[in-house]
Amino acid sequence: MRYRLSQIKTDIDVPAESLAGITAHKVGIRESDITWWEVRKRSIDSRKKPHIQYVYTVDFVTPRKIRQGKVSGLTAVDEEAEKIVPPEMGSEAMRGRPVVVGMGPCGLFAGLELARLGYRPLIIERGPAMDGRIEAVEKFRRDRVLDPEANMLFGEGGAGTFSDGKIGTGIKDSLIRQVLAEFRDAGAGDDIMYLAKPHIGTDVLRTVIVNIRNKIIELGGEVRFGVRLDSMIITDGSLCGIEVTSAAGTETIETEALILAVGHSARDTFRMINASGLEMQQKPFSIGVRMEHPQAMIDASQYGEENVGKLPPADYRLAYKASNGRGVYSFCMCPGGEVVVCTTEEGELCVNGMSNRKRDSGTANSGILCDVRTEDFGSDDVLAGVAFQEKYERLAFINGGGGFEPPRASMGDFLEGRAENIAKSLPGFAYDALREAVPDFGRKIKGYDRPDAVVTAVETRSSSPVRIVRNEKGVSNIRGIYPAGEGAGYAGGITSAACDGIRAAWHITEKYHN
Repeated sequence: MRYRLSQIKTDIDVPAESLAGITAHKVGIRESDITWWEVRKRSIDSRKKPHIQYVYTVDFVTPRKIRQGKVSGLTAVDEEAEKIVPPEMGSEAMRGRPVVVGMGPCGLFAGLELARLGYRPLIIERGPAMDGRIEAVEKFRRDRVLDPEANMLFGEGGAGTFSDGKIGTGIKDSLIRQVLAEFRDAGAGDDIMYLAKPHIGTDVLRTVIVNIRNKIIELGGEVRFGVRLDSMIITDGSLCGIEVTSAAGTETIETEALILAVGHSARDTFRMINASGLEMQQKPFSIGVRMEHPQAMIDASQYGEENVGKLPPADYRLAYKASNGRGVYSFCMCPGGEVVVCTTEEGELCVNGMSNRKRDSGTANSGILCDVRTEDFGSDDVLAGVAFQEKYERLAFINGGGGFEPPRASMGDFLEGRAENIAKSLPGFAYDALREAVPDFGRKIKGYDRPDAVVTAVETRSSSPVRIVRNEKGVSNIRGIYPAGEGAGYAGGITSAACDGIRAAWHITEKYHN
């Protein structure tokens, strides 16, 4: 019988190898009665500093029957119920083959699932393969020479490739462990299966993504880089094919099943989609800055001075309701990371956070964002949110002095109203709300409002400013087009986008046979 025991608390110096014995003792059996066990989850309980504890959930198998009501936190595991079974295959024949546009996590996992089920998908990505993308990003960081098709937002792996590689998610989806297992099998590390806040790191993620791409190819899929979707061929409300552009020129590809996994920054594609008649909606998002502090300061605040260096670099989650009614919150916090400039257009600038696997830079950074509402856009145009982002990215470019150097200021100048370069790069409501929030954050994390902390503008790409409408079968108002992932407005991070990609693939398989 397989069981799951939660809320096992240990001191941080107790080795994980001791958990079988601890589990056996808690449920009243001998350690030798446990024939198999694994850590299902591990989190950190830092509420009673300096006495920090690990909190585990352990799965184990034993031939002994245990009365569940007798042991707090113990449940039986129905292994059959936890298995993921794709839906039954449809009966219709498909003209051409399914095409996936975009190779971020949504497109990557949609393509992988279609390939696994025998549909031989074609995945097209406007940016380059990983090696070329890394080369382009390094050139941009070194020389500030931008390639609009190969940068921190476009290319194999999507925007998440040059980030912290967070794969924790707030969604509840039975597919999460399947996604994590694929990442693990591709080289992301075993610990992502049980850490409460798993991350891969940009350095490791680059290899992981290539390994998944190679698996898609091994399973019969095709991946083409440097291929941009230019238009969709629609007849009588149904997709018949697409037109793409590559170095070889313009090409027409026949398909009646297209997964649009374009990511949140494909603004020219949004315009094309809108012009093609797909139903779209404005969507709220957020805008703000990156704030940097010494990682040791964050560790001391979260763990206590006595535990600095004994635990992984600490993160934080902060939120504040400003007097103007705006919500301010931390986003994509990167322990031991760095702030990077990411953009897709000349004359525009936005920033993000990035961390390697070890998170060992010594500096913590996080997006501190303010909510932007659709009424802030100043227009009913469905793409007004895109224009709003572009406006403040152009201002940030100008206020940073040009040359893709972002506007920066000390926290002291920011709080005292002397950071005009930051103020001019944000809408007034966001600037006021952020400055009001920081002293409150300083009461929650000691030193957060220290004068020498660094503030960098502007962060605009936390989520998509549009939603491409789809029905319960995942289909847009144009039959055969399946909007999915973060760019379509249905996900918010690597794991949720990957789950959405798998479900988009299933919607196709429910209709067509392979």
